[in-house]
Amino acid sequence: MAKFEFKLPDIGEGVTEGEVVNWLVAVGDSVSEDQDVVEVMTDKATVTIGAPKAGKVAELRGQAGDMIPVGNVLLVLEVGTDAASTEPQVAATGQVAAAGPSGDTAGGPVGDIKDELPGTAPRPAAPMPQSRDAGTGSHFVEKPLAAPATRRLARELGVDLRRVPPSGKAGRVTPDDVRAFAGAGSAPGTDVDVAPAAPSSALVPARVASTAGEERIPIRGVRKRIFENMARSKHTAAHFHYVEECNVTALMNLRERARSIAADEGVRLTYLPFIVKAVVASLKRHPDLNCLVDDAALEIVKRNNFDIGVAVATDAGLIVPVVRDADRLSVVEVGREIDRLAEAARAGKTQPADLGGSSFTVTSLGKMGGFIAPPIINYPEVGIMGVHSIKRRPVVQGDEIVIGNVMMLSWSFDHRLIDGHVAAAFAQDIVALLEDPDRLLISMS
Repeated sequence: MAKFEFKLPDIGEGVTEGEVVNWLVAVGDSVSEDQDVVEVMTDKATVTIGAPKAGKVAELRGQAGDMIPVGNVLLVLEVGTDAASTEPQVAATGQVAAAGPSGDTAGGPVGDIKDELPGTAPRPAAPMPQSRDAGTGSHFVEKPLAAPATRRLARELGVDLRRVPPSGKAGRVTPDDVRAFAGAGSAPGTDVDVAPAAPSSALVPARVASTAGEERIPIRGVRKRIFENMARSKHTAAHFHYVEECNVTALMNLRERARSIAADEGVRLTYLPFIVKAVVASLKRHPDLNCLVDDAALEIVKRNNFDIGVAVATDAGLIVPVVRDADRLSVVEVGREIDRLAEAARAGKTQPADLGGSSFTVTSLGKMGGFIAPPIINYPEVGIMGVHSIKRRPVVQGDEIVIGNVMMLSWSFDHRLIDGHVAAAFAQDIVALLEDPDRLLISMS
């Protein structure tokens, strides 16, 4: 029987590697075409990958927790035909790779991406960037291969990642490469200044001494992505916070009247769809908030569409699926979409298309919201809104004190781009729309 090498396919825009979360088959198992064989976590989603062919599992490449670059072999199948199994692979440079002693080919740094996910359109492998010296003799790669953590470290040390000679597999730049480059300075003749290396204490992660009876749990999967993304956001964005209270008595009355209408359409109506619509209405008035920051290019990316991230708590951690084109949906349609996204997230079935690409995020702790808890920005966005619990409190209406239903709202903004008065105006518009939901309904497009 011939052996067929199945490589990790391109599973989403910008994804360069995936972490093996769980093998669903073992060596020796027979699998059918499209049978689920492995769960892989990227920085966007957990996806289940099916076998591209029927056959018998000969090898599993990688264990739970291992990072597999796109294009590297995931598993080897024994199949009943030699088709494609002995065909020379085309390296990323466009040249045929040399065959090894056993007849296997030596794949390029990216590999042959023709083995796409079942049901997805193929995407050709991008050409591998070539090194050039630009007349200086120094190493230079226009688009270096490096993990997000390595790129973050390079930013922290002021290192131009394009000039760092790689030592990792398939030409990947490793954290040690970055540290070595920062310590030695840039190559002679380069035109980029490199900041001096940080003190060694800042580069060495904390180690915790082991004690009897403790349990050590590897940080993997969704929690690892949260671990990395939250640290990146706090390190990069200059957070400042804004807090306001909102009397949602009128909103509560409107929701109560509309619940039966939504129920007839199969939607459990919460306050969140109203809040999302209020955010969209305010973003239209303050377009500087409907944007992303491209730190690498020093550019502000203004968005014309309104894709709102809605944080969902799952057993694996907090993920942020996206309500696409929220401005074009009714309140009931937004509610239906939030229900769909939340159900998929909690079941671990979120699709890659439902993640990423948002330009503003709403996060809610619901009844557990407490008094105030300013959220961390969903970087590279420039703002996020936190929704907290509703409490009955005295409020002033005209010259009278009455009992109102008060919801605390909090925002975090990237002060590098968003000035205080812009943030305050944006937040106050949201409060006004939620306190007078008739205005919200009138303002909907």
